[in-house]
Amino acid sequence: MGLQGLLCLCLASHLALQAMPTQGSPTDSTKGNKAVNGVVIRSLKVNCKVTSRFAHYVVTSQVVNNANKAKEVAFDVEIPKTAFISDFAITADENTFVGDIKDKVTAWKQYRKAAISGENSGLVRASGRTMEQFTIHVTIGPRSKATFQLTYEEVLRRKLTQYDIVIKVKPKQLVQHFEIDVDIFEPQGISKLDAQASFLSKEAAAQLIKKSFSGKKGHVLFRPTVGQQQSCSTCSTTLLNGDFKVTYDVNREKLCDLLVANNYFAHFFAPQNLTKLNKNVVFVIDISSSMEGQKVKQTKEALLKILSDLKPGDYFDLVLFGSAVQSWRGSLVQASTANLDAARSYVRQFSLAGSTNLNGGLLRGIEILNKAQGSLPEFSNRASILIMLTDGEPTEGVTDRSQILKNVRDAIRGRFPLYNLGFGHDVDWNFLEVMALENNGRAQRIYEDHDAAQQLQGFYDQVANPLLKDVELQYPADAVLALTQHRHKQYYEGSEITVAGRIADNKLSSFKADVQASGDQGFKTTCLVDEEEMKKLLQERGHMLENYVERLWAYLTIQELLAKRMKLEGAEKASVSAKALQMSLDYQFVTPLTSMTIRGMADKDGLEPVIDKPLEEFVLSASQPSPTHPSSSIQKLPDRVTGVDTDPHFIIRVPQKEDTLCFNINEEPGVVLSLVQDPDTGFSVNGQLIGNEARSPGKHEGTYFGRLGIANPATGFQLEVTPQNITLNPGSGGPVFSWRDQASLRQDEVVVTINRKRNLVVSVEDGGTFEVVLHRVWKGSAIHQDFLGFYVLDSHRMSARTHGLLGQFFHPFDYKVSDLHPGSDPTKTDATMVVKNRQLTVTRGLQKDYSKDPRHGAKVTCWFIHNNGDGLIDGVHTDYIVPDIF
Repeated sequence: MGLQGLLCLCLASHLALQAMPTQGSPTDSTKGNKAVNGVVIRSLKVNCKVTSRFAHYVVTSQVVNNANKAKEVAFDVEIPKTAFISDFAITADENTFVGDIKDKVTAWKQYRKAAISGENSGLVRASGRTMEQFTIHVTIGPRSKATFQLTYEEVLRRKLTQYDIVIKVKPKQLVQHFEIDVDIFEPQGISKLDAQASFLSKEAAAQLIKKSFSGKKGHVLFRPTVGQQQSCSTCSTTLLNGDFKVTYDVNREKLCDLLVANNYFAHFFAPQNLTKLNKNVVFVIDISSSMEGQKVKQTKEALLKILSDLKPGDYFDLVLFGSAVQSWRGSLVQASTANLDAARSYVRQFSLAGSTNLNGGLLRGIEILNKAQGSLPEFSNRASILIMLTDGEPTEGVTDRSQILKNVRDAIRGRFPLYNLGFGHDVDWNFLEVMALENNGRAQRIYEDHDAAQQLQGFYDQVANPLLKDVELQYPADAVLALTQHRHKQYYEGSEITVAGRIADNKLSSFKADVQASGDQGFKTTCLVDEEEMKKLLQERGHMLENYVERLWAYLTIQELLAKRMKLEGAEKASVSAKALQMSLDYQFVTPLTSMTIRGMADKDGLEPVIDKPLEEFVLSASQPSPTHPSSSIQKLPDRVTGVDTDPHFIIRVPQKEDTLCFNINEEPGVVLSLVQDPDTGFSVNGQLIGNEARSPGKHEGTYFGRLGIANPATGFQLEVTPQNITLNPGSGGPVFSWRDQASLRQDEVVVTINRKRNLVVSVEDGGTFEVVLHRVWKGSAIHQDFLGFYVLDSHRMSARTHGLLGQFFHPFDYKVSDLHPGSDPTKTDATMVVKNRQLTVTRGLQKDYSKDPRHGAKVTCWFIHNNGDGLIDGVHTDYIVPDIF
């Protein structure tokens, strides 16, 4: 049997299960389930074991190829963004290929180098809110089968009084053996357990989903027969398409939940029956013009609902920032009926205005809270919260991000948490997240969608009811060797604080946990280890309990180190990254710093597939541009654009003349040419030539661009594009995308949109917008190698000093054409052109512009300048040869 792999890990929504043929249509039936193009999913099973909030998932699928020829199939699973893959294996005809986790840079260095000329790209990414999508495409031989097994792990976080396990089921065909089996073990005892499926009615769910819990154990089983999977009694299609969700909570009678196993501990803190604290809350809202339309409508809708949820004992104010900053009252006022009515009227009536003075808005909100806390003692006893919503980046007032971070830190000084809500995909997500983390809060993305108002309300619900503030969980310094975050500014109703650590040898007898916090009344308690209870638990759960407590500690530590490194630079960041990397390797987690290769499973180019987790710097959008509109992010494209394509023909649009100039560059394969270079910003685009694979020795034949490097040094952005791969920040082992992708992502000031098998668009804030077109060769083509085209869609914001073979033409220049006459080719017209004080002989001809139609192109009439553009370009063409694409 032949195996050829293509692995991907991408952003999507909810845990999906798919094992499906990548092409074909229903053809035959095997044992009750419908074959697609001869391929059948024989079994698809999810086993989830939860032990003290640590969830361990194993997804197993067996696919059978009943056809008489090899078929490509896809194994597709969506997992939570917060989860780490820890194992993967493929078994086929007694051959097993297993995953090997290693440093990301090492894993990708050889892969990227080889993949420049290879067919398989390694990674694909999709979009979504809370999940990442893992996919592998494999070719399985005729009359053969393949078994896939993926393992991933996560710590379940309690939100709004429950833990959620969400599995998105999407097999796309009837499955002979389908099963979801969830086993839960919680030492505190399970207080409630439920399971629902979005694709089943309540009556059907009650019949098909078996659920039970007693004491420490809970169990959910969903095992529909083929008949129960059918969308109707006579249908061959499946109704399994949607979310399968298990929710549960644990008993809270005991104040202490301290678990110790094999010298590691986990401490879960979620006290009940506390009096809710009154709160001081200031909402800081972006009203810049970019919030126009649905965003401001949904923001107002959410604010009106949130205002209705404020309690009479709460105090609040509203701050709005556009170009200017305005506050509703300028100080905290009580949430009385009259004040709430006035605030609602203010929200309904405010209008949008100008740019984004984010720094000014935040400082005004902080000032209001600080003044309140310093004025009256009763204000200082409340839980103060600052919530900021923005849809863009700072463009007014202080715009330097590092200065804004410092200003906010210095103003808050750890007194209260800051929560940043980023609305849409034009926000600088890293900036918002770092700011929130530095100030005891967190950031949350609000997706531009029909439910944006519900997303805003959902976030507020999580922080609406503070129970304690200044929570500190303390452990004896001489008894603990390692500890996760144990200080929290506030504890909210329905949530849970989790601390894990490692206990020093022979120190278990002195180990304890002291908890203190301030609330409606002072809060203090001491938790001791119940050794007898621990012995019973170990007898019940054995090695699994020991293993899970340690891995829970490792998981939390890695997550915290990854968050911490975002706030650091230089040597400090390198040190924290090194710790996170080492722990990722020690515990075999695929994290943003590691990758998993599949040992022994190489494609025709000798490349082993790579499982990769997206770096936190890159955010993929929830909504994708339509494939039929490759540049949907651009308002309106000009009829003709400047660019370079095919052999390589340079097309220079001259709008003030309503005309076009063309020239070719004849150079050898391997040569790198400077296309765009802006010395004011450092932004550059360089392209490397490739030759026709069927070149004749000693004869000049066509060359094409086979590799492009786009760099923006101001933000550390690099993008390498080949006909096979799209690689972000290749020098640091960044993630790799495929032309099979449909995705949009952002890093700092650059947005990249990939349109599947067609083109990609790069948009640089305060810079230009560029398009890379993919050309796939077809059978019988004179060209035997895929290649790229490059077009400039918008360059008016590039500096006047921009240069390069294309860049020098971004700004107006003049020329005159005269003396039109028949040339050496009687079918073409020659003329005399005067340009840059030079007199040239030029020829009227045709070129093709592929910027709108990458397959067929559009004919462009232009004046052709001979001899490598001599006389039109500054200097000679060899002046534009550079050593590397970066």
